[in-house]
Amino acid sequence: MRSKPAPMYHEGMRQLQEVRDTRGIADRLQQVTVHTAFTDEDRAFIERCPMFFIATADADGHPDCSYKGGLPGFVRVVDEHTLAFPDYDGNGMYRSWGNVQVNPHVGMLFIDFETPKRIRVNGVAQVHEHDALRAEYPGAVFIVRVTASRIFPNCPRYIHRMRLTEYSVYAPRPGYVPPVPAWKTFEVFRDALPARDRDDDVPH
Repeated sequence: MRSKPAPMYHEGMRQLQEVRDTRGIADRLQQVTVHTAFTDEDRAFIERCPMFFIATADADGHPDCSYKGGLPGFVRVVDEHTLAFPDYDGNGMYRSWGNVQVNPHVGMLFIDFETPKRIRVNGVAQVHEHDALRAEYPGAVFIVRVTASRIFPNCPRYIHRMRLTEYSVYAPRPGYVPPVPAWKTFEVFRDALPARDRDDDVPH
């Protein structure tokens, strides 16, 4: 069962809206643009994005922000309220997904830099090791599912126009083994790596 989201604006937001006389437009934007179910347009935009940013916080509210990347389609809208995407091998710190274990509330930002557009998705995340989708994502360690409580576009005026020139060679894909990242070959880290990354058969 989906929980009822908190109010769109809390007292701190209202205070600044009053200072700048923006309460009226803030309320109108909520009425016109904010929704709780993914539209076909939302789906098309999200599923063509090769990256997003995600904000999480620990149990005490201390924040963290992370970039997540893959090939277009690595984030899927699996139903009108839910996103799913893979967790790929990283540095092993698990700051984002560790936060989700103790505080599931997340904020996601999807951006198109070539034809400036952005969508924010706020919701509740869960990290699954044994998820049926994992078999569909080569290189996936976990599957993260986010149940959206709010979906809303933002004005793109300050998005700098940039062009994607190349997808990362480290992005997993079917029939492809990404190279070992250089930092895993550094002597200062070698003895602390998990056994799977210290295998003598892995090129370094």
